[in-house]
Amino acid sequence: MRKLFFILPVVMIAGILAPGCKKILEVKPQSDITEEVFYRNEGDFEPNLAGIYTIMRSIANNITYGTERSEELVSASNSRFTVAWSHNLSPASGAINYNEWYKGIGHVNLLLLKIKDFPFSSNPDLKKRILGEAHSLRAWFYFHLLRVIGDAPLMLEAVVDENVPLLSRSPADEVMDQIKADLQEAITQFSSVSNFSKTNYPSKYRFAYGSTQALLADACLWSAKVLGGGATDFQAAVDAASEVLQTGLSLQSDFKNVTGIRAANNSEVALAVYFHRDETPGGNYTKNALPFLSLVQGALNLDEIPYAVSSGNGQGAYQISPLSKSLFTNAADKRIRGTWVVEMQSSGPKISWITKYPGTLYSDDRIPDNDIIVYRLADVLLMRAEAYAGLNQLPNAITDLEVVRDRAGIGNYTGPEDKASVEKAILDERGRELFFENKRWFDLVRFHYGGTIDVYNYVPNLIGKDTPLFWPLNATVLANNDNIEQTEGYE
Repeated sequence: MRKLFFILPVVMIAGILAPGCKKILEVKPQSDITEEVFYRNEGDFEPNLAGIYTIMRSIANNITYGTERSEELVSASNSRFTVAWSHNLSPASGAINYNEWYKGIGHVNLLLLKIKDFPFSSNPDLKKRILGEAHSLRAWFYFHLLRVIGDAPLMLEAVVDENVPLLSRSPADEVMDQIKADLQEAITQFSSVSNFSKTNYPSKYRFAYGSTQALLADACLWSAKVLGGGATDFQAAVDAASEVLQTGLSLQSDFKNVTGIRAANNSEVALAVYFHRDETPGGNYTKNALPFLSLVQGALNLDEIPYAVSSGNGQGAYQISPLSKSLFTNAADKRIRGTWVVEMQSSGPKISWITKYPGTLYSDDRIPDNDIIVYRLADVLLMRAEAYAGLNQLPNAITDLEVVRDRAGIGNYTGPEDKASVEKAILDERGRELFFENKRWFDLVRFHYGGTIDVYNYVPNLIGKDTPLFWPLNATVLANNDNIEQTEGYE
């Protein structure tokens, strides 16, 4: 009897993972559920797919990788900054275990194996949608992992017994080829459903045609700059981003609504992960930016500060850095009030608290339950601007840049129109527009490899250091897999 590692049915996206999942690349089988009692009808696949989103959700909620190594934040009153923020990473400190990513990948592989020959005679469109989402999810897991550790084990087989492959790293460009292949297959599946429409987003909390194209644009930009793909990848990013612009998304007129409206009803959001007030432990990463009442007691502008009554719902660990604030050179920028607010005490200005993800104010307390946005329209417009700039199509790049600037109320771009200046303007605009959306570190690495900045002279905590831009693997990973090598620069 083979052991089958699967995900239990869930309620919405925020369901509970089965505790018996095998640790991919770490051999610890725990489940006694067998193949004979699952995957017996069409309805068995949907709950498994929904469960895989909970793994994505966990990773998307980890700000360590996308923000803490950037220049966006400094510590506030109750700092939780780790070695990631200080750039003191080493195999003994701040190193990662990649198990969470491969758990998601392994479950996708298993689902794809089981659904391959399943007929779905009563609902063939359901099979196409599930296949599209599964391939998108696998691409997302690999893309996120690629940006964190670079070269990564490429595992495409399903794990259904104790013979878990202990793989070596595959070159990053091979992993990227798989990412692109998965995304193209997903796009094919989504496009082949009956009465296909590009504007159809069945759920903003699950992959669809538009959000898969957004991921493809993102991946192609990384491939173009970090992996040296050049013009071919830049053009592919332009094409994918242009497809997203055909899916019916529209910019919110009021910037505060970008993160203040649930994704399900948000015209700007292509993909997000859902949180609710009863999360255990409470809330998402944004609670680290919310002060609790005792920290801001006596503030003259208390009503402007998104504070929590309970210290459990607000940590007060983050504030916007002076470097990030310096990007907002235009006082008319409508994004300022939706990004941070300066706490005013009788003695004068104090801490600049982040307002971008204010949570929800309930009758008993403020709860950090914002949806965490994965892709939205302004992000995609700036991706396309970046790709156009990479192709030296600077008028097109400026046009897309100005759409985002116009919503912010800061007018047209008036700076130099050479390639280097336009690319720096796009990077700065991403810093203003996407602050605290868990993207900044990846942006900095991409623009570093693209030659726009030297990240070692841009991020204050990197100055004078030679810390590699990817993460080291921890001792558990190395001990469990003799075929894996430490990330370059940490040997």
